[in-house]
Amino acid sequence: METVAESVSRWRAEGTPCALARVVDTGGSAPLAAGTAMAVSATGEVIGGVSGGCVDGAVYTLCLEVMADGRPVTAVFGPDGDELLAIGPTCGGSLEVLVEPVAPYGRHPVDRVTAAVREGRPVVAVTVLDGPRAGEWAVLVGYDDDEDPQPHGRQPGEHHGEPPGDLYSGPVRARAAKMLGRPGTAVVESPVGRVFVQSLAPPRLLVFGATAFAEALVRIGALLGYRVTVCDARPVFAGPGRFPAAAEVVRCWPHEFLRRTRVGPSTAICVLTHDPRFDIPLLTEALRTDAGYIGAMGSRRTHTERLTKLREAGVGESELARLRSPIGLDLGARTAAETAVSIAAELVAHHRGGTGAPLTGLDMAIHR
Repeated sequence: METVAESVSRWRAEGTPCALARVVDTGGSAPLAAGTAMAVSATGEVIGGVSGGCVDGAVYTLCLEVMADGRPVTAVFGPDGDELLAIGPTCGGSLEVLVEPVAPYGRHPVDRVTAAVREGRPVVAVTVLDGPRAGEWAVLVGYDDDEDPQPHGRQPGEHHGEPPGDLYSGPVRARAAKMLGRPGTAVVESPVGRVFVQSLAPPRLLVFGATAFAEALVRIGALLGYRVTVCDARPVFAGPGRFPAAAEVVRCWPHEFLRRTRVGPSTAICVLTHDPRFDIPLLTEALRTDAGYIGAMGSRRTHTERLTKLREAGVGESELARLRSPIGLDLGARTAAETAVSIAAELVAHHRGGTGAPLTGLDMAIHR
């Protein structure tokens, strides 16, 4: 959704109408999860997808119709779908899609969503799915710890609508507040009808060491939806132009930066410095945070020596058990790009609970 929202905001800034389609519910073996998005501009440009291909053509047509009609619609694709939309995922699952027009004038909450994601802030978008208020939005943005989250919203067709109080109240408000900072979706029954609640909280990827491996990992990390930061104490290597996909490039001692930046369960820390001057103080600090993933590059010999130094620095065994080193999955990687794929694969497996084994020969569901 993040990339699609950014494209929608860009089209609006260019004065181009568009339509936004989002998967709001799934059943069976649906290829993509709820919250997946696709957008179509009035010029025919497409970004994203809702099904991996099998129903995207039908949703594209629906987007064109919605842009022409100006009213949002929901459609179900699959065995229990609308007869006119009998096409469904080839995997046998089903999905419900909300398609809504987005005008290129006035204010629209999608721009607030885009801004929050760019700033690395958690955000929850609330949208009415059906009934007379279908397409009405409210947006909850998380700010600093000492500030209250602020709702933003509009009524369909209004250029300067106020936050719709009765929409952002009761069960919707409770669910949105609970989901803020935790990516996911929900459909909530409320007095105004069914409401789709989507929480976006871009995870952080902290890459320490401005190396060739980092160059490749930053690109893949950004593609996976991480807000990537590169940190290195050596100015000659830590140039912003070297890492165009990074949200920020920081020049300072890694452990000092880690002390002052926000780290949470959705944060991944990848230590690619491969130098004990940086590694030991950095990992000592990292293993005492609640980061969800901590990995460090190095050979098995380097790893053994590193563990000895970390123990001497006072790091406990339970903390050391969190360290993934050597970092990455066994892909036989040799180049910097291949190594980055190996690291990214471990990040995905860790986040999604995957085994890292080939799907061929596994007797288990692909989408768990």
